[in-house]
Amino acid sequence: MESIAQDVVDDAVAQGRAPGLVGLIDGPEGRAVVTAGVMEPGRPEPMRADAVFRLASLTKPVMAALVMTLIDAGLLALDDPVERWLPELATPSVLRTPTAALDDVVAARRPILVEDLLTFRAGYGFPTDFSLPWVERLLELSGGGPAPRLETDADHWIEALATLPLLHQPGDGWLYNTCSDIQGVLVSRVLDRPLGEALAERLLDPLGMVDTGFHVPPADAHRVPSSVEVDDDGVRVRQSGAGTWTQPARFASGSGGLVSTVSDWAAFAAMLLAGGVAPDGRPILSQRSVSAMTTDHTTADQRTSAGIFLDGQGWGYGGSVDIAAIDSWNVPGRYGWMGGSGTAGYIVPSTGVTVLLFGQVVFTGPGTPDYTGRFLDLAVPRPNPPVGARAGDQPTLTP
Repeated sequence: MESIAQDVVDDAVAQGRAPGLVGLIDGPEGRAVVTAGVMEPGRPEPMRADAVFRLASLTKPVMAALVMTLIDAGLLALDDPVERWLPELATPSVLRTPTAALDDVVAARRPILVEDLLTFRAGYGFPTDFSLPWVERLLELSGGGPAPRLETDADHWIEALATLPLLHQPGDGWLYNTCSDIQGVLVSRVLDRPLGEALAERLLDPLGMVDTGFHVPPADAHRVPSSVEVDDDGVRVRQSGAGTWTQPARFASGSGGLVSTVSDWAAFAAMLLAGGVAPDGRPILSQRSVSAMTTDHTTADQRTSAGIFLDGQGWGYGGSVDIAAIDSWNVPGRYGWMGGSGTAGYIVPSTGVTVLLFGQVVFTGPGTPDYTGRFLDLAVPRPNPPVGARAGDQPTLTP
């Protein structure tokens, strides 16, 4: 398996699709970690297995798990109105129609609940139509799009968000991204402490995720690959090395603000696959919470309206859940997500397999890069390929 995984990442680098990659496959047959390429184009330092990547939206499953630790502890309930801790969202208005002017509103039929945030059905977030007047205002509040390093603090951010009416009634539709940021503010308010401290205490430290957080310690800056863009004109460095990530974030973004390594995220994945139990036997989440995270909560209409974001899949808490075989790597019940900075992480509960591919190429549009798809195929249970098959032709782990 390791040799096939190495072929996939080597091929991606050789074709100029990515300057460097780190991949991990973990399952009943063992663990393989592979690297290829360099930390920054034009420089000789090879990609490190312990490279610290900007997770972007692969932060979302971790944030949902953090919320679930509060639910398991009895500090929150799924049907709790969030207004108790987020009074800014106590009396939301709702656009009369998605295309309406921002002052053409009606009252919300019910409060926003904790579960609305987890299922992305609170009325805040990005729809598929970015031309809506409402989206223009949300983009302003989000730094021009899903942005992990906003120049504001959490209190001012949610105060500004509350000036925006909901795009739909609570519970009615699925919208991307923003609910994870609201989750982060909620956790901080419930525990009355900074989000980073809460995350470390309840998830990162118990799981040994020593390289995960909302910034990179300056001593580890050399382990951060440069962020790049790749198109027909070649490769351009977007941010050399760690850049601003060595400074603590003013706004700890629950939607995309974490940095991590493949080994750290694999520890998080292993906890989910073990029903919420850490490798040392310590309970992190209840089995019920893990099941809720990895179960699809969307309706058929909500999946259809989500369009490019879900592409036929469902949504659990913090990540997608495969329910349709859209691509060759889809497996019923597969849970995880991808980050726009070039990261992908999934678990397959039916086989106990984790597959991660971390890179530094910023996504420029929806869809899965071809090399990422080839790597994700490694987690799909199929019969072993025939003797003599070309490496990379449907590489597999057998269950």
